[in-house]
Amino acid sequence: MSQKIPRAIRNKIIERAEHRCEYCRIPDTDSYYGFQVDHIISRKHGGEDELGNFAYACPDCNRYKGSDLGTYLGKNFDFVRFFHPRIDDWSYHFELQTSGLIIGKTDIGNATLKIFAINHPDRIIERKVLCQLGLMDVFT
Repeated sequence: MSQKIPRAIRNKIIERAEHRCEYCRIPDTDSYYGFQVDHIISRKHGGEDELGNFAYACPDCNRYKGSDLGTYLGKNFDFVRFFHPRIDDWSYHFELQTSGLIIGKTDIGNATLKIFAINHPDRIIERKVLCQLGLMDVFT
């Protein structure tokens, strides 16, 4: 069941995220669709409705993530959690290239890229254009 997040809390989340998706870093001002407040750890997994459990997410990242917490990677199918914007440093786990491609630098980064479809060709093209226009900074 969806509950409305108070405007004051939503504004704090947006400001903290600097008006960017906290997963793929795309700016909200350049998105056709409205961004959403994501429960980093969903309620069904024990996540709470508190500022520290909210992330600002583009519709694509939020849709692909759903209520998942991680995925299986590698030949041994090791479970790897997703990037957590409150405890992880984006630049440690990812690198955004001017081509629009986001490279995973860790297993956490690669797990997030895999499930969130961050490097879907359409999303890469969008980031590349935004980088070329100077509307999206390259994060390394």
